[in-house]
Amino acid sequence: MAKLRERTVYLNGDYLSANEAKISVFDRGFIFGDGVYEVVPVFLGKLVDKQYFFERLNRSLGEISIDWPCSKEYYLQVLQTLIDRNQLQEGVVYSQVTRGLAERDFHFPADATPSLMAFCTPMNLINNPAATTGIKVATTTDLRWKRRDIKSINLLGQCLAKQEAVSKGAVEGWMLEDGFITEGVSSSAYIVNDKTVITRPLSNLILPGIRRRTLLELASSAGINIEQRPFTLNEALAADECFISSATTMALGVVDIDGKRIGDGRPGPVTKEMRELYTSHVLDEARHG
Repeated sequence: MAKLRERTVYLNGDYLSANEAKISVFDRGFIFGDGVYEVVPVFLGKLVDKQYFFERLNRSLGEISIDWPCSKEYYLQVLQTLIDRNQLQEGVVYSQVTRGLAERDFHFPADATPSLMAFCTPMNLINNPAATTGIKVATTTDLRWKRRDIKSINLLGQCLAKQEAVSKGAVEGWMLEDGFITEGVSSSAYIVNDKTVITRPLSNLILPGIRRRTLLELASSAGINIEQRPFTLNEALAADECFISSATTMALGVVDIDGKRIGDGRPGPVTKEMRELYTSHVLDEARHG
C-alpha cells in the first residue's frame, strides 16, 4: 500500500494525521460518489478567490440537495487552520462534502448527516516550469454525464480521459463532443485568435471554472477581447495560441495538441499576459484580502 505523505487533515470536527483519517464504508460518497468538492489555491499562506469558490460550492450543494455541513465561517476557518497547521505557503486545499452515512439505497436518506473532509497539498504554482515551456494535450471523447456544471466527486469519466491523455504522452486532455472541445479533463480550455480569447460559454455541459471566471474578468479590465462560443478541434489546431486554466495551473500555454504544434510551439503573448494578470491578482489578494 502506498504511504501517504504526512500531513494534518480535517474530518468531521477532528484534525488528524493523514494515516489516521478514516471514513465509513457506508458513506454515500464512497458508495455512490454522492457529494461535491472544491480545490482552492493558496498563496503566501492565504486562500484566494474565496468568494467565488464559496459561491460554487454553495450552488453544487443546492443542485444535489445536500445541506451545508457547517456554517460558512466555520468552513473557511477549517481551511485556514489546515493551512496554518501544515505550514502551507503555496499549494491547494481540497475539501469534500458528501451526503453522509446511510444504508445503501439509491434514493436520498431522510436522516443522513453531511460529512466534511479537507486536506492541503503543497505545489509550485507561480514558478511552475510548464509556464515557460507550455504543455502537450491530447483529445479524448467526452464520456461524462449531462450535469457537468455540478462539481461532483464522481470523476470516473475524467479519470479515464486523463489516463488516455497521459498514455499518449500528454499532460492534459481536451474532451471532444459532437466535434467541439467541451473543456479540459481538469481545466478550462481556451484558444486565442487575433488577440481575442475564445472559450465555451457556461452551461450544464462544462464546469464553471473559478479561474475561468477570474481570468475573464481580469482580461476584460485589461482590454483583452473575449468571445464566448464553442470551438472545434480544427479551430484549436489552427489557433494563434491555446491555453488552460485551473486551481493548480493558473493559466498555462498549450503548445501541442495530438502531436501538432500550436503557433510557434511556445506559450504566446496573450497567454503570458493572462498568467501575469492572474498572478498579480492573487498575490494582491493574499497580501491584503
